[in-house]
Amino acid sequence: MQVNSEIYAWVLLPILIFLARVMDVSMGTVRVIMISRGHKLWAPIIGFFEILIWLLAIGQIMQNLNNPMTYLAFAGGFATGNFIGLKIAEKLSLGVVMIRVVTDKPAEGLLESLRAAEYGVTSVDAQGARGPVKVLFTILPRKLANKAIDLVKKFDRQAFYTVEEVGFVAEGARMVKKDFMQSFFDFLKPERKGK
Repeated sequence: MQVNSEIYAWVLLPILIFLARVMDVSMGTVRVIMISRGHKLWAPIIGFFEILIWLLAIGQIMQNLNNPMTYLAFAGGFATGNFIGLKIAEKLSLGVVMIRVVTDKPAEGLLESLRAAEYGVTSVDAQGARGPVKVLFTILPRKLANKAIDLVKKFDRQAFYTVEEVGFVAEGARMVKKDFMQSFFDFLKPERKGK
C-alpha cells in the first residue's frame, strides 16, 4: 500500500519530526541533569542517541525546506520535549538535597520524627530575628524530600525551610544511594493505588 505523497509530506512527516524532537529534547534535558549530578557513564550514552535522533530530524527538515509544517513540527517538538524531559527528570528524582529547617518551637518532636523515619539529622541552636531558634539539617535522596517536608509541616506549619541541591556528599550515617538505572526502573513501574 502506497501512502499519498501529499499526506506524507504534510501530515506524516511533520508528525515524525515532532516525535523525534520530543524524544531528543527530552533526552537532552535528562542528560544535562545527569551531568550536573555526576552520572558520568549514562550522560554520554544518552547524548549519543539524542544527537542521532536530532540528525535524523534535521535531515528531514533540510530535504523539505519548502514545507512549513516541518518547521512547526520541529519547534513544537522542541517545546514539548522540554516539558516532558523535565517531567521525566522529576519522576527519576535524581540527586541529593539538603533540607534546612528553622523553627522557634522546641524541636525535640521533629528530631524524633525525622530520626524515626531514618533520616540523618543535625540540629543547632541559633538566634533568629525574634529570639532563639533551632536549625535542623538533613541530607537525603531527592525522592524522599517530600516525605521529610510533610513531617516538618506536620510539626510546625510556620517553620521556615529550604531545599537545596547538593553536589557532593561523603557517606553519612543514613545516606541511601540509588544508581541511575534503579531510579529509571522505578520510574517505569506503574504506581500502585491505595498506597
